[in-house]
Amino acid sequence: MRLHEFILTHIGQILSAWERFARSVETALPPMYSKGLRDHSEHILRTVAEDMQRPQSERQQIAKSLGHGPDTEGDSPAQTHAMTRFVAGFSMDQMMSEYRALRSSVLRLWLAQQRVDDEHDVQDIIRFNEAIDQALVVSIARYGEAVESTRKTVLGVLGHDVRSPLGAVLMASDMLRKNANMTDRDRRLAEQINASISRANHMVGDLLDLARSNLGAGIPVNPEDTDPSIVCASVIEELRTAFPQAKIVSNVSERVPGRYDPSRIEQVFTNLISNAVRHGDSLQPIHVTLSQDDDCSVFSVLNRGEPIPAGVIPHLSIPRPVTQAMQQPKKDRRPAWGWGCSLRRRS
Repeated sequence: MRLHEFILTHIGQILSAWERFARSVETALPPMYSKGLRDHSEHILRTVAEDMQRPQSERQQIAKSLGHGPDTEGDSPAQTHAMTRFVAGFSMDQMMSEYRALRSSVLRLWLAQQRVDDEHDVQDIIRFNEAIDQALVVSIARYGEAVESTRKTVLGVLGHDVRSPLGAVLMASDMLRKNANMTDRDRRLAEQINASISRANHMVGDLLDLARSNLGAGIPVNPEDTDPSIVCASVIEELRTAFPQAKIVSNVSERVPGRYDPSRIEQVFTNLISNAVRHGDSLQPIHVTLSQDDDCSVFSVLNRGEPIPAGVIPHLSIPRPVTQAMQQPKKDRRPAWGWGCSLRRRS
């Protein structure tokens, strides 16, 4: 029996194997019923069997091997299957494993009843694998589109909704700052709250910029005449208020003028100094230095703590899960480590 005939004749048996595998996949959502677990799988199998019966030129075979199958009107069963699995909470890896299980089940069941003796049997296996691969490529593409669309929507909604409570806190801090009955200490705290909320508003603006640029157009930078020493001193004072136990020693020059984007430079200062506060030895001082060297403003943060393994350092700027090396038990905290950067002035 030819492979496409076997698929159509034994489709119930194949779907049962598909369902058993799909039922073994664990997701955060409630278990699905049999109909949901088999969603569009029968259509996928019938589409594969129909494709195997069509004549195919060498050029079409090459195109299909590159993932360029024939166009279909509307969504194909593989595209619809990807969307339903996405909604059901399946990860992309889990969805891909379904196709691997389907491929294995069909070939295992067929070969249990059929000896591969004729040349057309080999061609059937090749055509079957091509059709499954094509369906898998289509499903992955649609799943990826769903993930990207959801991520953009979440970024946009998050950025929009967070602005309302931030605006309320900013307004309240402004009112506190103007209260003549406040003590000097309370006024300083209100000013720090105001500065922190203003910076959080800038971050939300960046989040919205990121959503509007579809996560691919880069981060906007607006340079202007700026003295980073003023920005750095403000960040240090803010972090001293937020982390009163931290010993931040400032070695900031009086003036380091240049053309920078103040909000971006503030982000750099805040990220590096706060990282030193959070991940360094809390009993040792943190030295923050900002000075001028020819046409560069040189900024550095030095603190004591667990050294970062040398193999991890080249990958620190790449977003990814914590590496095994960084999960090693803490050793001697005496070694010092730090970060630095050169901020080249723009004329």
